[in-house]
Amino acid sequence: MPLFDRLYNFACWLTQDRSEAEDLVQETYAKALKGFSSFQPGTNFRAWIYRILRNAFLTSRSGLKAATVALESDGEEEVVPPTKETPESLLLQRSDCQLVQQALEQLPVAHREVLLLCDVEEMSYQEIATAMSIPIGTVMSRLSRARRALRESVQKMQQQKPAATGGRT
Repeated sequence: MPLFDRLYNFACWLTQDRSEAEDLVQETYAKALKGFSSFQPGTNFRAWIYRILRNAFLTSRSGLKAATVALESDGEEEVVPPTKETPESLLLQRSDCQLVQQALEQLPVAHREVLLLCDVEEMSYQEIATAMSIPIGTVMSRLSRARRALRESVQKMQQQKPAATGGRT
Protein backbone atom coordinates (compact mmCIF):
# COMPACT_ATOMS: atom_id res chain seq x y z
CA MET A 1 0.00 0.00 0.00
CA PRO A 2 1.99 2.99 -1.23
CA LEU A 3 2.21 5.98 1.11
CA PHE A 4 0.04 4.31 3.78
CA ASP A 5 1.92 5.68 6.82
CA ARG A 6 2.06 9.20 5.40
CA LEU A 7 -1.60 9.20 4.42
CA TYR A 8 -2.59 7.89 7.84
CA ASN A 9 -0.49 10.56 9.58
CA PHE A 10 -2.08 13.29 7.46
CA ALA A 11 -5.55 11.85 8.09
CA CYS A 12 -4.89 11.82 11.85
CA TRP A 13 -4.01 15.51 11.77
CA LEU A 14 -7.07 16.36 9.71
CA THR A 15 -9.60 14.34 11.68
CA GLN A 16 -7.86 14.48 15.06
CA ASP A 17 -9.24 10.99 15.70
CA ARG A 18 -7.32 7.77 15.02
CA SER A 19 -10.36 5.65 14.30
CA GLU A 20 -11.78 8.20 11.89
CA ALA A 21 -8.34 8.54 10.27
CA GLU A 22 -8.21 4.77 9.68
CA ASP A 23 -11.64 4.91 8.03
CA LEU A 24 -10.57 7.88 5.92
CA VAL A 25 -7.42 6.13 4.67
CA GLN A 26 -9.40 2.98 3.92
CA GLU A 27 -11.94 5.04 1.98
CA THR A 28 -9.09 6.79 0.15
CA TYR A 29 -7.59 3.51 -1.04
CA ALA A 30 -11.01 2.15 -2.02
CA LYS A 31 -11.72 5.27 -4.08
CA ALA A 32 -8.22 5.21 -5.58
CA LEU A 33 -8.61 1.59 -6.66
CA LYS A 34 -12.08 2.21 -8.04
CA GLY A 35 -10.98 5.30 -9.93
CA PHE A 36 -7.47 4.24 -10.87
CA SER A 37 -8.37 4.57 -14.53
CA SER A 38 -8.54 8.35 -13.96
CA PHE A 39 -4.88 8.42 -12.91
CA GLN A 40 -2.75 9.56 -15.80
CA PRO A 41 0.63 7.80 -16.01
CA GLY A 42 3.49 10.25 -15.87
CA THR A 43 1.68 12.54 -13.44
CA ASN A 44 2.31 12.80 -9.72
CA PHE A 45 0.77 9.78 -7.94
CA ARG A 46 1.37 11.22 -4.48
CA ALA A 47 -0.51 14.43 -5.27
CA TRP A 48 -3.31 12.38 -6.87
CA ILE A 49 -3.86 10.14 -3.84
CA TYR A 50 -3.56 13.04 -1.37
CA ARG A 51 -6.27 14.83 -3.37
CA ILE A 52 -8.51 11.77 -2.99
CA LEU A 53 -7.88 11.70 0.77
CA ARG A 54 -8.50 15.42 1.10
CA ASN A 55 -11.71 15.27 -0.92
CA ALA A 56 -12.94 12.30 1.12
CA PHE A 57 -12.23 14.24 4.30
CA LEU A 58 -14.03 17.34 3.06
CA THR A 59 -16.99 15.26 1.90
CA SER A 60 -17.23 13.75 5.38
CA ARG A 61 -17.48 17.22 6.92
CA SER A 62 -20.51 19.31 6.21
CA GLY A 63 -19.75 22.96 5.72
CA LEU A 64 -16.07 22.61 4.87
CA LYS A 65 -15.06 24.22 1.63
CA ALA A 66 -12.60 22.71 -0.80
CA ALA A 67 -10.20 25.57 -0.02
CA THR A 68 -8.29 24.24 2.97
CA VAL A 69 -4.72 24.36 4.20
CA ALA A 70 -2.13 22.03 5.85
CA LEU A 71 0.32 21.83 8.70
CA GLU A 72 3.54 22.45 10.62
CA SER A 73 5.82 25.19 11.64
CA ASP A 74 8.80 26.96 10.18
CA GLY A 75 11.66 26.08 12.48
CA GLU A 76 10.84 27.64 15.82
CA GLU A 77 13.30 25.21 17.42
CA GLU A 78 16.36 27.39 16.98
CA VAL A 79 17.36 26.88 20.59
CA VAL A 80 20.97 25.80 21.01
CA PRO A 81 20.82 22.24 22.33
CA PRO A 82 22.60 21.46 25.58
CA THR A 83 25.88 19.63 25.33
CA LYS A 84 24.56 17.00 27.70
CA GLU A 85 20.91 16.04 28.02
CA THR A 86 19.53 16.48 31.49
CA PRO A 87 16.07 15.70 32.85
CA GLU A 88 15.36 19.42 32.77
CA SER A 89 16.41 19.81 29.13
CA LEU A 90 14.34 16.78 28.12
CA LEU A 91 11.32 18.21 29.92
CA LEU A 92 11.73 21.56 28.17
CA GLN A 93 12.02 19.88 24.76
CA ARG A 94 8.92 17.80 25.39
CA SER A 95 7.07 20.89 26.61
CA ASP A 96 7.99 22.83 23.45
CA CYS A 97 6.80 19.96 21.23
CA GLN A 98 3.52 19.82 23.13
CA LEU A 99 3.05 23.58 22.71
CA VAL A 100 3.57 23.33 18.95
CA GLN A 101 1.23 20.34 18.73
CA GLN A 102 -1.47 22.14 20.73
CA ALA A 103 -1.09 25.26 18.59
CA LEU A 104 -1.29 23.15 15.45
CA GLU A 105 -4.46 21.44 16.64
CA GLN A 106 -6.06 24.85 17.22
CA LEU A 107 -5.40 26.04 13.68
CA PRO A 108 -8.27 25.94 11.21
CA VAL A 109 -8.27 22.84 9.02
CA ALA A 110 -7.26 24.96 6.04
CA HIS A 111 -4.06 26.09 7.76
CA ARG A 112 -3.25 22.66 9.22
CA GLU A 113 -3.67 21.06 5.82
CA VAL A 114 -1.14 23.26 4.01
CA LEU A 115 1.39 23.08 6.83
CA LEU A 116 1.12 19.30 7.01
CA LEU A 117 1.55 18.79 3.30
CA CYS A 118 4.49 21.16 3.04
CA ASP A 119 6.43 20.79 6.26
CA VAL A 120 5.57 17.27 7.40
CA GLU A 121 4.91 15.45 4.14
CA GLU A 122 7.57 17.54 2.37
CA MET A 123 5.47 18.03 -0.73
CA SER A 124 6.52 20.69 -3.21
CA TYR A 125 4.29 23.71 -3.80
CA GLN A 126 3.33 22.19 -7.16
CA GLU A 127 2.35 18.88 -5.53
CA ILE A 128 0.29 20.72 -2.93
CA ALA A 129 -1.37 22.82 -5.60
CA THR A 130 -2.24 19.68 -7.54
CA ALA A 131 -3.49 17.83 -4.46
CA MET A 132 -5.63 20.77 -3.37
CA SER A 133 -6.68 21.92 -6.85
CA ILE A 134 -5.52 25.47 -6.23
CA PRO A 135 -2.91 27.75 -7.84
CA ILE A 136 0.67 27.72 -6.52
CA GLY A 137 0.33 31.37 -5.46
CA THR A 138 -2.59 30.40 -3.24
CA VAL A 139 -0.51 27.61 -1.71
CA MET A 140 2.27 30.05 -0.89
CA SER A 141 -0.03 32.67 0.63
CA ARG A 142 -1.92 30.08 2.70
CA LEU A 143 1.34 28.59 3.89
CA SER A 144 2.60 32.00 4.94
CA ARG A 145 -0.61 32.77 6.83
CA ALA A 146 -0.62 29.32 8.44
CA ARG A 147 2.98 29.64 9.64
CA ARG A 148 2.32 33.10 11.02
CA ALA A 149 -0.83 31.89 12.83
CA LEU A 150 1.07 28.92 14.28
CA ARG A 151 3.95 31.12 15.42
CA GLU A 152 1.57 33.62 17.05
CA SER A 153 -0.37 30.84 18.75
CA VAL A 154 2.81 29.26 20.16
CA GLN A 155 4.03 32.64 21.39
CA LYS A 156 0.68 33.35 23.03
CA MET A 157 0.70 29.96 24.77
CA GLN A 158 4.29 30.50 25.95
CA GLN A 159 3.30 33.82 27.49
CA GLN A 160 0.36 32.17 29.27
CA LYS A 161 2.49 29.28 30.52
CA PRO A 162 3.61 29.82 34.13
CA ALA A 163 7.32 30.36 34.56
CA ALA A 164 9.05 27.04 35.22
CA THR A 165 11.89 28.70 37.06
CA GLY A 166 10.97 28.44 40.71
CA GLY A 167 13.38 29.82 43.25
CA ARG A 168 13.44 26.66 45.37
CA THR A 169 16.69 25.60 46.97
